[in-house]
Amino acid sequence: MVGVFKRSLSFPHKTPSEPSISYHNRSISLPCRSHPLISQLTNEINELKTWSSKFENRTCSWLCDALIRLKDVQHSLDDILQLPQTRESLRRQPKWVEKLLEDFLRFIDVYGIFRTLVMAVKDDQAAAQVAIRKKDDSKIALYMRSRKKMAREMAKLVSSTVRCISRCPFPGSDSGPSAGDAELVGVIIDVVEVSALVSLALFNGISLSLASRKSSWIGLMRLPKKVKIDEGIQEFQQIGVESLRGLREKRDGEVRMVLKRMQEFEGCIGYIETSVERVFRSLINTRVSLLNSLTQ
Repeated sequence: MVGVFKRSLSFPHKTPSEPSISYHNRSISLPCRSHPLISQLTNEINELKTWSSKFENRTCSWLCDALIRLKDVQHSLDDILQLPQTRESLRRQPKWVEKLLEDFLRFIDVYGIFRTLVMAVKDDQAAAQVAIRKKDDSKIALYMRSRKKMAREMAKLVSSTVRCISRCPFPGSDSGPSAGDAELVGVIIDVVEVSALVSLALFNGISLSLASRKSSWIGLMRLPKKVKIDEGIQEFQQIGVESLRGLREKRDGEVRMVLKRMQEFEGCIGYIETSVERVFRSLINTRVSLLNSLTQ
């Protein structure tokens, strides 16, 4: 059994008149909030919550910024999960950790599916650009049908993401956890919720853009209010039905403009793909660390 010990610092020539120095006692429970890892993770979570309130400029860069921040959140949580004190705390709540493992497995599943869908979008984009150059309206019609199908697949990911935070209740306050355990529970709950928040913005935003719908509502567990999405991602909406309809009647300058937007859109997809890949790997690392907390 790990004993409680006290970290101390010694300084040469210390006189009794010097003011006493305050130290933190380490224990087998989670470190107090003043621990730099806890403070860092809390700040990153708060930054993501602030990001979620800014919907006025819903661009690819806005979305990828959130994905990068989410990756950082997962990395910070993974660092905390490596602490012996944290693992000891989690071992006292094995059933709850099992539920967390299920949550993170669902996140990994939906991001894995999303990666596959993104690859399909890239293939469709390449075929569509060839069709635009040839002004082949029949191939463009196929592309538009493919967009609608992709929108439906993205909508399914929205439902799967909501289930990540709705099916697995967290331990209640009547379980009587210690202060350190309660702090650990609270910060992991926040990580799950901001993970769902960013994921919903990603999947729902793309789904709405591809389906050419204008609004939707997203509700998150324990968030103070629902988030209204008035528009999808701007770069996705620029390649809409109207811009691709009637290519044979369009002038060469108009066709070149459509091709330019398609190329910009392709770059946007690549940016999202890279950011999602990093989140996907960080989610896997977090789940492995959670699993290790029960087995090591």
